[in-house]
Amino acid sequence: MIERYTLKGMGDIWTDEARFRNWLKIEVLASEAQSKLGLVPEEDIKNIQDKADFDVDRINEIEEVVKHDVIAFLTAVGEKVGPSSKYIHLGMTSSDILDTGLSMQLVQASDILMQKLVKLRKVLAKKAIDYKYTIQAGRSHGVHAEPITFGLKMALWTMEVDRSIERLEQARKSIAVGQISGAVGTMANIDPSVEEYVCESLGLAPALISTQVIQRDRHAQFMTTLAVIASSLDKFATELRALQKTETLEVEEMFSKGQKGSSAMPHKKNPITGERIAGLARVIRGNAMAALENVALWHERDITHSSVERVILPDSTILLDYMLEKSIGLVDDLVVHEENMKRNLDITLGLMFSQKLMLALVGKGLMREEAYAWVQKNAMETWDTKTQLKDLILQDMDIMEKLSVETIDEIFDYDAYLVNIDYLFKRAGLE
Repeated sequence: MIERYTLKGMGDIWTDEARFRNWLKIEVLASEAQSKLGLVPEEDIKNIQDKADFDVDRINEIEEVVKHDVIAFLTAVGEKVGPSSKYIHLGMTSSDILDTGLSMQLVQASDILMQKLVKLRKVLAKKAIDYKYTIQAGRSHGVHAEPITFGLKMALWTMEVDRSIERLEQARKSIAVGQISGAVGTMANIDPSVEEYVCESLGLAPALISTQVIQRDRHAQFMTTLAVIASSLDKFATELRALQKTETLEVEEMFSKGQKGSSAMPHKKNPITGERIAGLARVIRGNAMAALENVALWHERDITHSSVERVILPDSTILLDYMLEKSIGLVDDLVVHEENMKRNLDITLGLMFSQKLMLALVGKGLMREEAYAWVQKNAMETWDTKTQLKDLILQDMDIMEKLSVETIDEIFDYDAYLVNIDYLFKRAGLE
């Protein structure tokens, strides 16, 4: 068998040349297994091993006539091999090479995606450590809550990528199966040892029971995994876009020399990479829904899934590969405005300290409901009058009867929110 095709990237996996090379490997391996059973003469198996090859244009030419891609492929290979080709595809059905070959492609795609995920995790972890103690407003419902650190946000995302890595490992395992089981999966016309030999040689596990096809719950798991990963990238990009709003400007995408943000407004620096990532995630989520629709086949064996997968699997793996590459660059080159994070903390005039204040009052014996009411009364006045919460508290005789000025100073200290950051990072393995 002639080996002359090297994969260089995700797109190469899905070319006709690569697909047919996978099919050829499967057919030659199956013939070798048949020869071990004494079903293919020694001279013929040598001819198959030496001469098996194809020309993509010739396969396409034959398919125009026969309207069947596998028959066209086998005919083109037969022309190269000669009379010995009668021993190729013995007892096999088309899906034996279609689905086993597809599994080979998905395993290759998984490995490329895994490399990118590991790289993304690395740049996120570095950002987490670099900004471990950089105080930032924590937000819930878009409103200031309590302080966090920007590093803690990056650590959160690092843990999410870790889960993506785990999910992809599981999806790869689920899809790394092959079948050489014949027309309806009963192996009535082919010995089980052929399947075992082929799958072991390709690094695949035999599908324990198959029909005409490998069952599509496996492919649905793979596609939904890609959709979850894409959705995480969407989440990261959406948050960075939100933090780049002019009113916030705590981070921004790197804006390269000569780059332009708007055809009309020369001042614009738009988060276009984040928007691109967020948009493409929608495509992959839609494709995952199509993969779920593929699970139900008539009597577990029809080819309604085939036309769908010829679109969604190449498109989704290529898109996610691109999204990961863009996400890596987005995070690695991110411009972080620490001074704006500090400025934004002060916008709400100390309201972020309201819970600590309430808990201090509870510690002095107040019922939680009463302490909440005392603090909320002052917090609402802060909103309405734009007066520092601390100043209002120092004038509130009810509260000051319970708490000293020194205690108030301790409560209104951002450093108090850093007390367990080291613990959280250590628990996350980010030391």
